[in-house]
Amino acid sequence: MSAMNEMMRKALLKNSEFKSYIPARFLMLFALYAQHTVISYYLYELTGNPFSLGLLGLFEVIPAVGFAFVAGYVADLKEKRNMFLTCLSGYAFIALYFLWICSDYSAEKFSISSIEWLIYGGMFLNGTLRAFISPTAFSILSLLVKRDNLPLAVTWSSSAWIAGMVTGPIVGGLLLAYFNSTIAFSLILACFVVAFLFITTIKQKPIEFKSEGNMLESIKAGFRFIFKTEVILAVLALDLFAVLFAGAEALLPIYAKDILGGGEVVYGWLRSAHGIGSMLMLFILAYLPLKKNVGNKMLLAVFFFGLAIIVFGISKNVYLSFGVLFLAGVFDAISVVIRQSILQLKTPEEMKGRVSSINMMFVSSSNELGAFESGLAARLVGTVPAVVFGGCMTAVVVLAVRKLAPSLRNLDLGEIEN
Repeated sequence: MSAMNEMMRKALLKNSEFKSYIPARFLMLFALYAQHTVISYYLYELTGNPFSLGLLGLFEVIPAVGFAFVAGYVADLKEKRNMFLTCLSGYAFIALYFLWICSDYSAEKFSISSIEWLIYGGMFLNGTLRAFISPTAFSILSLLVKRDNLPLAVTWSSSAWIAGMVTGPIVGGLLLAYFNSTIAFSLILACFVVAFLFITTIKQKPIEFKSEGNMLESIKAGFRFIFKTEVILAVLALDLFAVLFAGAEALLPIYAKDILGGGEVVYGWLRSAHGIGSMLMLFILAYLPLKKNVGNKMLLAVFFFGLAIIVFGISKNVYLSFGVLFLAGVFDAISVVIRQSILQLKTPEEMKGRVSSINMMFVSSSNELGAFESGLAARLVGTVPAVVFGGCMTAVVVLAVRKLAPSLRNLDLGEIEN
């Protein structure tokens, strides 16, 4: 590790607010991924219909996209720490709600159809909160650390996210296999509460954005900034279409139960394979940060991600399936770190909430749209053809972006930092 990297690492370790943010981010994402794991499996067991998994994603993405315009503006206009606390309080309420929906009491009181729609309602509330917490978490990070430390802070923040993505599904699957949903949602609720306590140790932050016009004009300014900045537009479009078509993980309950066999435990491990690969790569990137030729590295990473999804789609072996999902996670981690570093370094402070919300519309919400597309495709043409088609389309998207965005191909992070 270079002397400069060591200095940045020590600076972050001495930053008490950053050290509170990282475990809070991990606990929040651990809880959200565990919750999604439990709900997805519970819903598929309830309905036996792959399309219900697609609808689950759709009911989360509708408010996440629908409120994104307002949420980005609010995140820029309001104090970030209090916004974070408000969202965590809402997530705790939703965990209580799912605890009630999945209880024996609700199973006796409501029909299967009623419980299914109550679950969709909970995911709609979840998506609403997500619209607000995504730009808030993105904006607050740059207020906790110095600009020179941002690329490394992004890597650590992404590591916390991936750690939650890894451990949440594993724990969720194990709790379903050996205990029940009541225990699972009780743990999820506790995680949200502890994350809330961590964020209370962060001081309130100054508001950089001063609105000089109406909300609509402010939102338009965010879109204008993105569409005139080719590099940002390219990375957002790349992830939008790559994730949209490669939504194979939404169909993991079908693979675990009907194609590969193994039930809840296999489902938990398959759900976590992507995250384990990402976590390993993020650990490497924390010591060997990406600086040179990052545009081409991102394009290659997403291309190989698509190839891994193709192999997963045709695999009939649990170990091979786990292995290619692991590799998909490795390639995805490279893409995530590069994209987030570009967004943090290229976006002015006063516009980060709006840009992050548009990023969520382009990228984050494409996970749920991808889940819907995969669920619909699986119903129409079958699960395996749907997954293979998605992986092929991801590779095609990479080739198109490489052709249309030359500034991304030639990008170095060092140029942005300077």
